[in-house]
Amino acid sequence: MICKPNGFPSPWRHIKVGYNLLVVPRRLTFLFTSSTNGLIMASDTITTLNYFLPPSDGSRPYNRVYADSTTGKTTRNWIDDPHDMQVGDVRGKEELYKLDNAGFQYGREAAKHTSFLNDDEIEREYYPESIDLIKRATGASKIVIFDHTIRRRRPGEIDNHNPQKRQPVSRVHVDQTPTASTGRVHRHLPPTEVPSLLRKRFQIINLWRPISHAAVDWPLALCDFRSVDFENDLVPVAHVYADREGETFGVKYNPNHQWKYMKAMTPEEYVLIKCSDSIQDGSVAILTPHTGFQDPNTPEGTLPRESIEVRALVFYD
Repeated sequence: MICKPNGFPSPWRHIKVGYNLLVVPRRLTFLFTSSTNGLIMASDTITTLNYFLPPSDGSRPYNRVYADSTTGKTTRNWIDDPHDMQVGDVRGKEELYKLDNAGFQYGREAAKHTSFLNDDEIEREYYPESIDLIKRATGASKIVIFDHTIRRRRPGEIDNHNPQKRQPVSRVHVDQTPTASTGRVHRHLPPTEVPSLLRKRFQIINLWRPISHAAVDWPLALCDFRSVDFENDLVPVAHVYADREGETFGVKYNPNHQWKYMKAMTPEEYVLIKCSDSIQDGSVAILTPHTGFQDPNTPEGTLPRESIEVRALVFYD
């Protein structure tokens, strides 16, 4: 125990700064952030990220997406593994992070569709402009958007996968495994097209942006793929729906993970998040673990986060 500036005791807190582990007062951790020259970067932050801890009995991890009829909650056989991590603000240096080196890429382009209240309108108006944006950003020849999710944080409510009440995801994950990614191609493309598409490079990329106002509350953190141990950090988790089964990656804690975010992203800004890439020879980033997180420096009274992500199959000639 040590004394804070006001004289009251405060517990020590272990935090990761770059590749170093420091022990500092919990209430002062906002001061300890990384930079290449060791100076404090005011927009970097320290937060608790929920990693994945596999079942202790060695059974296959699962996450039932549909809610239990008695409790109204979803069920799973694994637990969260919280760790304090540094999350660095990339604003002003976002050009350093690209889909093929880090697994994510920031950009600025306002959406023409701005209401985001009606799914039919989103599919009719926002999907086409999203396809155009992703094509220009990646050079892809064919884009197929297969779904979208609107997230509006509602304090005190449970996210039971009701499409109208989705909340920010508060655990580190990757949306699809390679097996699930190939399954998406089979599910969403005509059978006659699948063989030729799978012979060439394909990806799953999410296009994420805030809506209505800046995402100061519960921003999105992304893990630089160059800090991920692909063989040891990722665990396939069965994503069980009422009528089918998908597969995501749970992400185990690794102190070498390098987390990034863009502080106060506006609706005019977006980030492309790579969830899968068929090139897996070590030449490019394959995926990006990501999570929403509670920034302890968020001002009181900040509007709850609202965002949209569209998920796209991305094909190349």
